[in-house]
Amino acid sequence: MLKKIGSGFIGLLAIGLIWYFFIKSYDYTIRFEANTFPGTINQSLKLWDQTLDTVHSIRQNGSLYRLSQQVTFGDSVHGYQWKIKPLTDSTSRVVVNIKDVDHSFMNKLTVPFSDTDFEKRSRRTVLDFMENLKEHIDKFKVTIVGEENIPTKYVAYIPIKATQFQKAGGMMKNSSYISQTLLQNQADFDGPPMIEVTQWNQEKDSLEYNFCYPIIRSDRLPMNTDIQYKRIFGKKALKAIYNGNYITSDRAWYALMDYAKRQGIAVEPKPVEIFYNNPNTGGNEISWKAEIYLPLKEELHD
Repeated sequence: MLKKIGSGFIGLLAIGLIWYFFIKSYDYTIRFEANTFPGTINQSLKLWDQTLDTVHSIRQNGSLYRLSQQVTFGDSVHGYQWKIKPLTDSTSRVVVNIKDVDHSFMNKLTVPFSDTDFEKRSRRTVLDFMENLKEHIDKFKVTIVGEENIPTKYVAYIPIKATQFQKAGGMMKNSSYISQTLLQNQADFDGPPMIEVTQWNQEKDSLEYNFCYPIIRSDRLPMNTDIQYKRIFGKKALKAIYNGNYITSDRAWYALMDYAKRQGIAVEPKPVEIFYNNPNTGGNEISWKAEIYLPLKEELHD
């Protein structure tokens, strides 16, 4: 009987060692919680990645909840696998599995018995990101309002293609041109500027959107320019209020998508944003306001 128990124990130990040294895909794990939703962590990781010496840009693995990167430290390459899990509407848990690509076996041998340089480097690196993330989330606020209608507006607009981070830059580049052209032709404005997203590639963080100025339709509108005209029709949507720099107003998109998922509401990933402050006038960014709408999916009727 004892021999059977001993044989079983040795067998389990052998399986465990084989898994630990040859199958387990990482050498060290770090866990932490963040007071924000997954989309903010995802976008913050991608911006932070640009400050590091990496083999390639951070990659999103089919979902905004999973990302991978390879960071160079001297002659070593460390792989970071980030897994993000929402806990509440304003908190998330992050698990980081880390591997030294060229020295994995030695790390697995030494990590359980000492605080290695690899572990110290890993903690410093993750801590650097955590500090960057906290600094960012202190600079904006998202408040979910609930279901409302996107207002109907006739708009003058220019279509733009950009990354999410370049969205505000595209607006600023075209703002003076559109507004001055309309003013020179005595157009009557009908509300603050807005954008209407027509395509959002969440894997590549790329956008196609219309940068719009709501106006009163008239015969005086300039026709032989880059400016186009259309009517944005009102529709039901989820609404949030965003306060902060408009460069990162897309954080509210992710908050609305998380809210929709929790509530079982089908939405179209084509946000509409209305901006109530002029960034050129400066001021405290947390006082800047934007209304963010995420359209509800229209029900198909037979």
